[in-house]
Amino acid sequence: MSGQSNDQKSDPTPPPFDPSKPSVPISYPIKTLEDLENGSYYKSFHYPFNKTSVPLRPNTGLAQRPRVLVCHDMQGGYVDDKWIQGGENSGAYAIWHWYLIDVFVYFSHYLVTLPPPCWTNTAHTHGVKVLGTFIVEGEEGTATCNKMLSTKESAHKYAELLVKLAVALGFDGWLLNMEVDLDISQIPNLKEFVSYLTQTMHSSAPGSLVIWYDSVTIDGTLSWQNQLNEKNKPFFDISDGIFVNYSWEEDYPKLSATVAGDRKLDVYMGIDVFGRGTYGGGQWTTNVALDVIKKDNVSAAIFAPGWVYETKQPPDFQTAQNRWWSLVEKSWGIVQIYPKTLPFYSNFDQGRGNHISVDGAPVLSTQWNNISSQTFQPFLEYVDDSTSKTIEVHVDFKEASFNGGGNITFKGTLEAGASFSTRLFLGQLLLGPLPIYFIYSVSSEGNSQLGLSLEFSSETEGKKKLFLASQGTNQFSSEVLVPRRLTTPDNAPRWVMQEVSIAMNGYTLTEIHAVCYKQQPEITNTTEYFAVLGDIKISNSRNNTEFPPSTTWIVDGQDIEWGTSQGSKTLSLKISWKPEDEKGPLFPKYNIYVEKLSKQSIRTLKGPLESVREYIGVAHIEAFYVSQLVIPSDTSSLKFIIQVCNVDGASQNLDDAPFFQLDVQSSTNILSLLFGCLPPLVKKFIAYL
Repeated sequence: MSGQSNDQKSDPTPPPFDPSKPSVPISYPIKTLEDLENGSYYKSFHYPFNKTSVPLRPNTGLAQRPRVLVCHDMQGGYVDDKWIQGGENSGAYAIWHWYLIDVFVYFSHYLVTLPPPCWTNTAHTHGVKVLGTFIVEGEEGTATCNKMLSTKESAHKYAELLVKLAVALGFDGWLLNMEVDLDISQIPNLKEFVSYLTQTMHSSAPGSLVIWYDSVTIDGTLSWQNQLNEKNKPFFDISDGIFVNYSWEEDYPKLSATVAGDRKLDVYMGIDVFGRGTYGGGQWTTNVALDVIKKDNVSAAIFAPGWVYETKQPPDFQTAQNRWWSLVEKSWGIVQIYPKTLPFYSNFDQGRGNHISVDGAPVLSTQWNNISSQTFQPFLEYVDDSTSKTIEVHVDFKEASFNGGGNITFKGTLEAGASFSTRLFLGQLLLGPLPIYFIYSVSSEGNSQLGLSLEFSSETEGKKKLFLASQGTNQFSSEVLVPRRLTTPDNAPRWVMQEVSIAMNGYTLTEIHAVCYKQQPEITNTTEYFAVLGDIKISNSRNNTEFPPSTTWIVDGQDIEWGTSQGSKTLSLKISWKPEDEKGPLFPKYNIYVEKLSKQSIRTLKGPLESVREYIGVAHIEAFYVSQLVIPSDTSSLKFIIQVCNVDGASQNLDDAPFFQLDVQSSTNILSLLFGCLPPLVKKFIAYL
């Protein structure tokens, strides 16, 4: 980052961060052993906002095959992703190739790195485990170890504190990186720490992991082995695996597999994507190392894939990211598949964009980022040479969305009678005796049509393909089902919603493809093609989601703070809500709106004027912090509306949603409030005047 020129005045130094005071919720690490021990993190205003809202799916065990661990280390950590309620950078870093990942580690060089909940939320959605990092290095690390490893009891105590954090915040374990030299006398207690942490994590959070980084050896020397051998195997034996340092040679994966024996899949050979001393050179040849690791039947640990973003690889982040991850797919193959269960929903949102829509209507037209907003990511295939395809397919942030900020746009040329197909999802969804329902939204131009191709398999009946297409289509050899057109909201005229019911008891849905084709007979004689897929939903019921009425929610406002900014009133507060019935259904998302009600709109004899509902953000827990909301001078009341959203993409009608209403303080009250904040001497001077 470039420094400030000498002729510019620097901004006043901001006050030190006080986590106990209300402010825009952020994620942050724990930097000292004292802060870990005293539990101050749990007293922070930010703590409840840092809890994940998406639990890991039940029975998400590690696959018995070579796995892919991704260690995210970028710009020191806690960049755009620290803003729990989202930021304002549509160019923020994100990962969307979750179907190529088994384990995700959030890494920084602070003592205790706690993953921001956005990463845990979206990783869990896709079946990926998330680990935080515990690292000691340098003189501070030595002092930390001297205290932590002083006795067996202290080793157990700090292990328990790490377990408590992971369980409280909802992530799945720890990467341990002990980058210091230790006295040989400390090794027994280090082994106690690793063993106790692993066992206690397993008992407290079934399916959790503790991974040892190849660093300090059994004799206390900081010496990276770059393989599993007798010097680091004692730590491997008492943990769930080892992340091997990345300066290995070609035969080291095979040697490590031999040492690991029947646990060879728990050996994760490191690859530094920046290419610093890594086998194969990383960067655009990361696949060279992956191929060797896969051949020797051990697992891979990809370190710092944010290289693509940090080094601004051409032509743009979206294209470069897709190209780089295509190397991983070609080398390793797909490791996560979905849909597996119902309901299944995707609006193709990558957690960043230039606008947000709800049910086809735009509610925000500015930049934003929030990785928690990702739904299931499509398995779009990267094509190196775009000229070889008649239709370009990409997630588009410019075209309008049906829900969220993403979509899949199909643009190019298509001759009459021709079609184009592209992969969307690879699944393993077993169908029962009751029908399932596909609902998807499409916006298209001219003759352009967009359908879905579904592939099923059965042990007794073999494979079967169904095509969901509009009436009058006869160009496909597979069985065609004509969708029923649903009524779209009045404020979403460009979108068409289609619904199809399918009954195929005993079959498993294995593939979903999008298919581009032309309407027959053609209205206009043109080869141009353009269509947008807004979202796709699969459920076992065609009935609309029933949301609890507003009267069944308890809504509260806390930490209310009035102020002024540039002559306007402002308001900051925390809104929280919960269902009266604590055993009621949990919801993954809440859209937050505000109505600024004026005296005129309240007092008019003809009834209230129609007020504007302004979208102000999204919450993934049952709380939202409003920061310095500007209030027009004629506003007498504020109504904060909490739109409940279901996992199937449905959103509650705003008129039925829970809300919190607050009368606006008068100018006199605000002046009194400001006067009360003045120092005593200033108050005396004003009184004297």
